[in-house]
Amino acid sequence: MEKGFIYLILAVAAILSIFPFYWMFVMATNHNSVINSVPPAFIPGAELVANFKNVINTIDFFGAMWNSLLVSTITTIGVLFLCSLAGFAFAKLKFKGKNFLFIAILVTMMIPPQLGLIPQYIIVTKLDWLNDLKAIIFPGLIDAFGIFWMRQYISSNVPDELVDAAKIDGCTNFRVYWNIAIPVIIPAFATLAIIRFMYIWNDFLWPLVVLREESSYTIQVALRGLIDNYVRDNGMIMSGTFWATVPLIIIFLLLNRLFISSLTEGAVKS
Repeated sequence: MEKGFIYLILAVAAILSIFPFYWMFVMATNHNSVINSVPPAFIPGAELVANFKNVINTIDFFGAMWNSLLVSTITTIGVLFLCSLAGFAFAKLKFKGKNFLFIAILVTMMIPPQLGLIPQYIIVTKLDWLNDLKAIIFPGLIDAFGIFWMRQYISSNVPDELVDAAKIDGCTNFRVYWNIAIPVIIPAFATLAIIRFMYIWNDFLWPLVVLREESSYTIQVALRGLIDNYVRDNGMIMSGTFWATVPLIIIFLLLNRLFISSLTEGAVKS
């Protein structure tokens, strides 16, 4: 009885979580007149292809998708490497000012990112990176939360005895990180990759500030071009939004599977 109640709650929560995505798909497959009708349609229509053709005719959808995929992939890989390296240093190495630096990094998490727009814009302008994807990639290569997350995970899952034994055998700090820490922190990699990839993919404000030409738009900036000031085609807008969300779902499913398999493998080995 108790398990049945728990499953019922989980089923309701799953339905509530999936419904917004389903509703977006329904609107992406219907004509604008059907979407605006009362009561609205709850069943997918036959306008999915037509609405997507309107998206392609209005914006450079595939070019923007490629830009977002390129930026999100490079930034995520950089975050995984740099943040795990910094997290390993804060967790297992001893150096002067370690605690102060770590606290300073945590403090930056409390500062709204919007406050850094003007300084970042000045730096990007002086580097002549306006309308260039480098303006989005390089500022996102390091992340305070990523350092915090990796530091906590490495502290809890990489034994000090294993690190000391490796150093006795002549391993350098980087060799210890590469051969001992990385195989253990794969689940942390998967989790951070999901969070960071989704954040970069969905980022709108900073790309809107530094990208001026349509050829350099990321998908979130390009989708803004679907909104007309006079006539709003909700079917077309939802179609573009739906297809822009599909890569996120694929990445989430792939990394989530890696996360679960890594946990299971670690549990079996132990």
